[in-house]
Amino acid sequence: MPTPLQPIPRVRVVFMGTAELACESLRRLAADEGLEVLAVVTQPDRPKGRDLKLQPPPVKRVALELGLRVLQPPKARSPDLLEELIGLEPHLIVVAAYGQLLPKAILDLPRHGCLNVHTSLLPKYRGAAPIQWAILNGDQETGVTLMRMDEGLDTGPMVAIAKTPILEDDNSQTLHDRLAILGAELLVKKLPGYVRGDLELAPQPAEGVSYARKITKDDGKIDWRLSAREIFNQARAFTPWPGVYTSLPEASSGILKVRGVRVLEGGGGQCGQILRLSREGMVVVCGAGALRIRELQMAGGRWMTVSDFLAGHRLAEGACLGGEAADPGSL
Repeated sequence: MPTPLQPIPRVRVVFMGTAELACESLRRLAADEGLEVLAVVTQPDRPKGRDLKLQPPPVKRVALELGLRVLQPPKARSPDLLEELIGLEPHLIVVAAYGQLLPKAILDLPRHGCLNVHTSLLPKYRGAAPIQWAILNGDQETGVTLMRMDEGLDTGPMVAIAKTPILEDDNSQTLHDRLAILGAELLVKKLPGYVRGDLELAPQPAEGVSYARKITKDDGKIDWRLSAREIFNQARAFTPWPGVYTSLPEASSGILKVRGVRVLEGGGGQCGQILRLSREGMVVVCGAGALRIRELQMAGGRWMTVSDFLAGHRLAEGACLGGEAADPGSL
């Protein structure tokens, strides 16, 4: 009689992630019958909101919904975390939007190493904010790289990539959501072959390296000397956070957040000058071309169409936006 086939052992996985971007990858791993998710490592709960109440990171919420064990060390270099991982004996660690570099002791722990789901086409946009910088720079295409991690910042050899176009109407939120799904699909598709050793890893090219630093609120300040296309990309890149803003004309005070922008040809006038105010929006002169803005928000207020805004605020055609804007921290 033929010998019965031995069942293939399940791959023991630890997942490390924090942000919303990582949630779909965690769901796909947990649903894979060939994998056993031993634990989920995420960053500690953080105070948020006006009352600074502690809020769990998105990955923790998903892990608890799935009934998975959650570890929240203050730092990835915590000796307690390393001890926990040694005890779990994972075959593989999968990382997505965790937010900290892993020490060599963790990178070397699993027999299959640590795989990272990174939302750019490496080596372009290594670092914290690849989605925002791809839109800000006007790229036509981006994607996801699945790579084996080393001690550098997103420098490890590549397992696979998947590409997607950046659409004219994309902003950081829509592109984020698409890349989260694309990355999760790439991960579960390539993971079996990677574990079997069927895939040949490719070193990252030496050419085309760039770094996507963390975004700050100050990045949202509009410089009207830039072209309308550049400011349009800035508004897309920084939606939903931190948004883009300008200062009101000198006769007023405070800052003004804007959204719903579109590029127009022409212009003519001083950079930041309001050319037209109408029910269709506010047209502002840029370094090249002009920008139509449909919605405005004052500090502490709500978003309003330009026509509704004009009912309670003084703005005039010919006035100039810009100059030294106030601290955007209150918005």
